[in-house]
Amino acid sequence: LRLLPQQRYLQAERAEVSALERKRNILCCLITRILKAEKQLHIDNLVFRVTDACQKGELGPGLQFLSFCCHSVDVLSCVLRLLNQGYVRRQEGRPQVLEY
Repeated sequence: LRLLPQQRYLQAERAEVSALERKRNILCCLITRILKAEKQLHIDNLVFRVTDACQKGELGPGLQFLSFCCHSVDVLSCVLRLLNQGYVRRQEGRPQVLEY
């Protein structure tokens, strides 16, 4: 019997998946926090506020996290996820406005 060395690429792949999940969770929390405070917000303004908070490393009042690169596509993907889960909804007659 010959033992094969542990495959490092699998560990790297798991670490990347974990990092992407953490990023998605942070973005979803940030979107939810902003919409809770504002009650409703145009999607363009929401994307701007989330990307700005990511660059500054601010999660909310008194909370800090490491800043990370965040693109509008990442934010929109999280918005769609929250819409599908029912945490966020579109305003009737104005689908570009989101409500918490």
